[in-house]
Amino acid sequence: MSGYQARHRVVVLALDGLLPFELGIPQRIFGRARTAEGRQLYEVVTCSVRPPGRVETDADFAVLVENGPEALATADTVVVPASYELGPVFEEGVLTDELAAALGRIRPGTRLVSICTGGYVLAAAGYLDGRPATTHWFHAEHFQRLFPKIKVDADVLFVDDGDVLTSAGVASGIDLCIHLVRRDHGAAVANDVARSTVVPPHRDGGQAQYIQRPVPEPQVATTTAARAWALARLHEPIQLRDMAEQESMSVRTFTRRFREEAGISPGQWLTQQRVERARHLLESTDLSIDQVARDAGFGTAQSMRQHLQAALGITPSVYRRTFRSDNGRVGSGS
Repeated sequence: MSGYQARHRVVVLALDGLLPFELGIPQRIFGRARTAEGRQLYEVVTCSVRPPGRVETDADFAVLVENGPEALATADTVVVPASYELGPVFEEGVLTDELAAALGRIRPGTRLVSICTGGYVLAAAGYLDGRPATTHWFHAEHFQRLFPKIKVDADVLFVDDGDVLTSAGVASGIDLCIHLVRRDHGAAVANDVARSTVVPPHRDGGQAQYIQRPVPEPQVATTTAARAWALARLHEPIQLRDMAEQESMSVRTFTRRFREEAGISPGQWLTQQRVERARHLLESTDLSIDQVARDAGFGTAQSMRQHLQAALGITPSVYRRTFRSDNGRVGSGS
């Protein structure tokens, strides 16, 4: 990579009543993102709505934040994690004067991200009006009543609406941040981050955020073997009945059990895996577009183009051109 390239600056807004786990997500995820040469891709800064000092958490300790609201004016991306002490923001849907003044420092065009109930802050500021958004499933009905101009989707992990992104509760904040790394720098960088933080590299934003039976009952068969079987032969045609046979289940039982465990249908899961395989091959190999399509299981370049366009909003050729040159990974031996 020629020349110096400034790191993307992520500013995390720490509000009283914050959840320490969620406050740490942006630093943990964005702070781990690096090029193949080891250069950090993001700078993560935490700030308060007040001058530097103590910010209370929902735990039995406080945190010392060394930056005031002026840091928001320097952000390329602003992240608002959850807080349990939002006061009038949560109760009436209006900002405090202090919070309004802080948010007023954000430059036009800055990317805005919320984790869990942090979405109430973006909503009260009017950033979500007319947009799709999500929050923790427990608060979704209240969120919709308080902010009727928002198109609330309570059934997803996160919503990417371009320059404004919202996530559901807790762990879905990790999914959203990894999604942003993938969107900014490609699947290879995002997978490295996921591997270093020991989390799944990809959970689609449309996946259900609340599955009533996330853990199979004892001694009840799962669909794990079928998924492993399918991943080993993504390049081949795979029928639903073939996957069901791996677990000795009927198609109907298998489909129901798969949805209970994964939150999506087997067909949706297969498409996700094939898109991820295609992204990896486009980034890390010099295979032709036709060959990538075959190896990823799409069969034809046209089919792959349609699926990548639907999933990523970008064609295979543009994806390869963008992320190969950005990461410098092809031909690097990494």
